[in-house]
Amino acid sequence: MARRRAAPSLVRRLVLLAAVWSTGVLAASAILLGLLFEQAALRRFDWGLADLTDSLAASALPDPAGGVRVRDPGDLRTRRVYSGRYWQVSRTGPEGRVDVLARSRSLWDTELALPADLAGTLDARPSGTLSFEAPGPEGQKLRVRATRLVLPGDAAPVIILAAEDRRPVDAEVRRFFAATAAVFVLLALGLIAAVVVQVRLGLRPLFALSQEIADLRSGRADQLGGAYPSELTPLADQLNALVRHNRESLERQRAHVGNLAHALKTPLAVLSAAAGSERGDLADLVTQQAGVMQTQVDHHLRRARAAARLPGAGAVTPVAEVLDDLTRTLMRLHREAGIRMDWDAPDDLVFLGERQDLLEICGNLLENACKWGRGRITVRGAASGPDRLVLEIDDNGPGLDPERRREALARGGRLDESAPGSGLGLSIVSDLVRAYGGVLDLAASPMGGLRVRLDLPRSAD
Repeated sequence: MARRRAAPSLVRRLVLLAAVWSTGVLAASAILLGLLFEQAALRRFDWGLADLTDSLAASALPDPAGGVRVRDPGDLRTRRVYSGRYWQVSRTGPEGRVDVLARSRSLWDTELALPADLAGTLDARPSGTLSFEAPGPEGQKLRVRATRLVLPGDAAPVIILAAEDRRPVDAEVRRFFAATAAVFVLLALGLIAAVVVQVRLGLRPLFALSQEIADLRSGRADQLGGAYPSELTPLADQLNALVRHNRESLERQRAHVGNLAHALKTPLAVLSAAAGSERGDLADLVTQQAGVMQTQVDHHLRRARAAARLPGAGAVTPVAEVLDDLTRTLMRLHREAGIRMDWDAPDDLVFLGERQDLLEICGNLLENACKWGRGRITVRGAASGPDRLVLEIDDNGPGLDPERRREALARGGRLDESAPGSGLGLSIVSDLVRAYGGVLDLAASPMGGLRVRLDLPRSAD
């Protein structure tokens, strides 16, 4: 039987959506915080460089020889060679040439690398200041602050530069990023765990409703009786109303079936009795046809009764009990033929349906096995899934080829036209199995005869 493809879990979907949203928001927040921290660190860094350029600008005086005199700002790091903190005073000459007028001892015999258009950029800025990145004397990554200054009595402006290795700031930013990422990962895990708990608690009434419906189908309950939130109460009420309606419809159908059986059997019994008291071809014909009519009535009444049932609506039947009763009865009936029946089924194997229907199904199949077998019949029952069971009936008879197996499953098909009977047994079984959403299959038996395999609903209780 074709099974519906499993739908995605509602819990998984809600948790996944919340996890994706929370993770995205937290990741964006962590990146934003890191960028803000980096900007703040660079601003503090630039303030330190601005103090150095301001100190140099305050002490700068033009030199009569065309240079600039600058008082050492007293920063010990600017006196240590390649310490990572530097200053330089330059002037842009003709054709863009840069002349270094003064520099810190820490630069030793090197100069700060300046952008080619630095002078023009500073002239275009109202503040006359600019911060940029440049390589240091030993490949350091320097943060440079440049200030344009016109000294008194000096026509050409000078550029005062202060620079410092920014790698410690970058390392501090990386540490902040790492710490922030760790905190936000823990926060994300906590939020996801909270979402899981929230979803599970929020959907608990749905899980309870699902369990109650399962109990209803398996026969452990006859209606939904749980206390549900206001959103689910109308659904539970409608389901209870549907169950009551189906139960009432079932009872009406059974009553109609019983009334029809009583109405038809009495006239047929009268015809059979009247024909039996007479002699002649007409009496024999009436008796024969009345028997055929009785068989057809029984067949169609069984089909109507099966169609009227609601499979799994509360009825459950232990398989072992039915097999034990049937095998005992049939072995007594076929004692002279030496029929031997062996059956095996777990005590907890339970058919999700009515006992009478399982008796009808197994009884017809075992009767056929007794008729066509050669004295040996085995029956095996087992669970084949969480809500399915399988019954296999094997005999050591002549069996059937594949083409005749298909014919035997047809409505009214017969295993052998020469044998007595109406040929309705397998058709009745097939109708009942279909009514329960099961599958009837014929195959070759390892015993040499025919194997009948039934797939039926099972109660998991």
